[in-house]
Amino acid sequence: MQIHQAAFAGPEPLLKGELHCHTTRSDAISSPETVIQQYAAMGFDFLALTDHRRYNYENFAPETGLMILPGMELDASMDEPIHHCVHIVSVGPEKEKGNGFEQDQRFESLRVPTAADSLPLVRAIQEANNLPIFCHPEWSGNSAQEILSLPDIHLMEIWNSGCVVENGLDSHAAYWDEVLCSGREMYGVATDDGHKPYQNGLGYIKVRAEKNPSSILDALRRGAFYASCGPEIYDFYLEDDKAVILCSPVDVIRFRHFRVPYVEQRGPGIMGHQTVPVKGTNYIRAEIQDSQGRMAWTNPIFLSEEHWKRLENK
Repeated sequence: MQIHQAAFAGPEPLLKGELHCHTTRSDAISSPETVIQQYAAMGFDFLALTDHRRYNYENFAPETGLMILPGMELDASMDEPIHHCVHIVSVGPEKEKGNGFEQDQRFESLRVPTAADSLPLVRAIQEANNLPIFCHPEWSGNSAQEILSLPDIHLMEIWNSGCVVENGLDSHAAYWDEVLCSGREMYGVATDDGHKPYQNGLGYIKVRAEKNPSSILDALRRGAFYASCGPEIYDFYLEDDKAVILCSPVDVIRFRHFRVPYVEQRGPGIMGHQTVPVKGTNYIRAEIQDSQGRMAWTNPIFLSEEHWKRLENK
């Protein structure tokens, strides 16, 4: 029997989307209209305009056909003489589907002693029926333990284009495996966090959903998506004791659990690979890299104790 990761199961299409970007409504250089037009020209299906501390529902360029996912970015800075903060993107459903935020509602940046004390941001997001996404942990000076100190967050950035381009940070799923090994079910998103046009379109998700905010949020909750900077993933599944990935032509395929890339296959134009997960691991995920160095990441398939017991009894 095959157990498919949720991105590769179901009748819905795979939509290309961006969950984190900025405009002149906060600190970016392009207008909302220009940003929407840029993403539409790159073939995106949906976009969240997540300007700092300012909520948005509005589609400033409806003629493009690009769907706007409601959202914003909130932040808290720690009382230290070094750069240390927590940033959380909030994305939500349509207003009529229970979104508790208002168009252009504004928020203050918090000052907190520790990352755990930014919990009010998470709670405000959840109480408004939105989903929190933990942003750019490396750029923010965060550790895995600081991510884990905020309960009920199940989405985190594993790639952030702005941080990669400007700082060489948040390029390779920082701390994701540490969080997964703790037992937290965490799904990884690739985003742009673009403040300048050349940062846009480099990192995105492909989500198994209908083209409306409520369907996309449901898919995000279930991990029914994968993250990419270019390569395509066609399938990722578990069959008995084997994990299998099928993808567009790439030069590297890695399987990861227990914090390490314990299996790596290299070769020009490879389009799939398989491995047997080590007994006892609680998850298995895969990542791929093409000839241009661009990566894509599956979300994990979680492996329970019951799974291992079933294999033992076969």
